[in-house]
Amino acid sequence: MKKIILFLSLLTAIAAHAQLSTKDIASGLKEALTRGVSKGADSLAKADGYFKNPRIKIPFPPDAEKMEKRLREIGLNKEVDDFVRALNRGAEDAAKQVKPIFINAIKKMTITDVTSILRGQPDAATQFLKKTTTAELQTQFKPIIKASLDKADAAKYYSNLAVEYDKIPFVKKVNPDLTAYTTGLAIQGLFVMIADEEKNIRANPAARTTDLLKKVFGMK
Repeated sequence: MKKIILFLSLLTAIAAHAQLSTKDIASGLKEALTRGVSKGADSLAKADGYFKNPRIKIPFPPDAEKMEKRLREIGLNKEVDDFVRALNRGAEDAAKQVKPIFINAIKKMTITDVTSILRGQPDAATQFLKKTTTAELQTQFKPIIKASLDKADAAKYYSNLAVEYDKIPFVKKVNPDLTAYTTGLAIQGLFVMIADEEKNIRANPAARTTDLLKKVFGMK
């Protein structure tokens, strides 16, 4: 309780110094987060949003790395590349659905949440969203990614690759859960991009595109 009172007192003092109400500060932070998650999600939801971003591109499943290596060795580079592209297309399709989940979490933020984020580490907002949305993102992403992987023929590509791989003598068969694998990395990549946007707004005055954002983030 004392900690909460301290947070509220700090926020009130900051607001008075900057001639901003606690409501203005909360609104400014929520506006910044909404802009950040929207921009981050949009960058991933387009074609090649994951596939051509080396930081978050979803690779061939690690459990099947030996399979990938052997398949490339026997000249199936195109088939392997098509499969990896299909994995990333699944993540890109799922990214189109994330905005309502994040915006709902942002709307529910308390004054204590706002204070902690504003005075916290460069990725404090990203960590808050990760904590409050990951479970729902996993629930929402899985069916979307499964449908997208089916649409992009990822399962077919993988099945075809597995057939070729199984023809190689003395190899151990692999069968990773493509949906779970892609879902996990899709969510991980999403938070990487959101963290980038958060750091940009905190550090770059040019990214604060409204007077309220300039006042809220300029007062730190």
